[in-house]
Amino acid sequence: MREGLIPTVLGTAVTATGVALRGYDMKKRGMTKRDTTVAIGAGVLGFGLAHVVLGSIDLIKK
Repeated sequence: MREGLIPTVLGTAVTATGVALRGYDMKKRGMTKRDTTVAIGAGVLGFGLAHVVLGSIDLIKK
């Protein structure tokens, strides 16, 4: 298995979860910035995107 594939797949799944959390908040509450769920969704989204970027770098590098 290629190095970097697992972080890329994991990052894609985490990013999809973050997008789902953000989409749910947009429909339900209209995205007020005071909600902690919005901050958690943004953090999950960023964490997932970081995994995708770092895994992609490993895939390209090797």
